[in-house]
Amino acid sequence: MRIIFHEGYKDSSYASDTAAVEGRMESIMDLLAKQGDYPVLRPAAAKIEDVLRAHTEAHVERIRDDEDLFRMALLSAGGAIFAAEIAYDGEPTFACIRPPGHHASRDSRWGFCYFNNIGIALLKLRSEGKIRGAFVLDFDAHTGDGNIDVLSEFPEIRISNPVSCDANDYLAEIEEHLSKLDGIDIIAASAGFDAYEKDIGKKLKRFDFYNIGRLLKKFSERLCNGRRFALLEGGYYLQDLGKNVLAFCQGFE
Repeated sequence: MRIIFHEGYKDSSYASDTAAVEGRMESIMDLLAKQGDYPVLRPAAAKIEDVLRAHTEAHVERIRDDEDLFRMALLSAGGAIFAAEIAYDGEPTFACIRPPGHHASRDSRWGFCYFNNIGIALLKLRSEGKIRGAFVLDFDAHTGDGNIDVLSEFPEIRISNPVSCDANDYLAEIEEHLSKLDGIDIIAASAGFDAYEKDIGKKLKRFDFYNIGRLLKKFSERLCNGRRFALLEGGYYLQDLGKNVLAFCQGFE
């Protein structure tokens, strides 16, 4: 299990939204460092050609108008690419990155997202002939409309956004989706922790995140030689965010 992280992600000055709040990255990384004992790898920023597989030139130029935001968005996308590459080589990976990405569409953005990190990562692997089929589980409290938009032209890349309100039903829904898959070369997760019982979603307990990680591990080993990676999306209850991410990683490792 590897953690992707860059000290630059601690910079909260790139935006004034909830995902950019000061201390959010520290609430995760401090706990992963103390209890996770996972190697931490430092990514480089994404290249423009990687971003343009997922976004229009006009969208990229609009983000470029804000220098600090553009720098952070490229660094976040670079973390996603690095996580996907390591996962393709057989090592499960969690990328503690920001800004998040699952609401960023080809030509628009909202919800604290600017570039579609998971789309950029998967389309880079696809462009290199490494993968064809992939599965994306988005367990953020909000549907990843950006993921759906960016990846809609690629039917071999399937996406699930579970909708059940009860935690047990939610986990059963995930397992049902996973059990029906075939032809998958890698599994990716838009890992949002705002469905937590004390966060916006008010649904999942800490052990539920562990179980989600465990399900993804189980089915990645069955379907695609264990290739799996996860990217941080939402999660705003900072008192417990690191504990929830750690629980997911312990199931996912």
